[in-house]
Amino acid sequence: MGNRLKLLLLFVATSTWAQSIAVAQTNQAQLLEHTRLQCIQQRRIICGKIVKVLPDGLIIDSGYTNLMRDPLNHFWLVPASAKAERAVNLIEGDQPNCVCVGLVFLSNLPKRPAKPAAHLYDYVNLTGYPAGQYIYTSVGEVRRTVRRFSAKLAAAIEWNFNEIEKQNQVSSVENRSR
Repeated sequence: MGNRLKLLLLFVATSTWAQSIAVAQTNQAQLLEHTRLQCIQQRRIICGKIVKVLPDGLIIDSGYTNLMRDPLNHFWLVPASAKAERAVNLIEGDQPNCVCVGLVFLSNLPKRPAKPAAHLYDYVNLTGYPAGQYIYTSVGEVRRTVRRFSAKLAAAIEWNFNEIEKQNQVSSVENRSR
């Protein structure tokens, strides 16, 4: 009788453990989908002048809406020789695909068919997905914090999901210490 009871308890414990793993995986999948939807809802059109080229991306002065005209809108990178001006009195909206206004950092740039070299004062015109903030040195020792966008949705989802996971870990550690 004792062995049967132990076996039954082991079965119940294993079953409960498996259920908790399934719940955790479901919660993680829901969080991932929520993160993806947030990135899509907060996407912006980054159309502007490259003001700094960095190893991991570009600092863009976004708001050059006339880059969205034909034939310039067929390419993500437009040479500096193109005629483009910053829009006057442009205010950034809060809907998906609004034009982003101001300085931003753009990472995960397109690589296909061939990665053209982006140069200072060239222009970019593409969709960016929010990926937090970025701190860079603008001049001398002056450090600036700007919004960070990724040209790839998957990279933005991964970055945002990892940030949420870090925050959840910190919160659970703080709750345990109370």
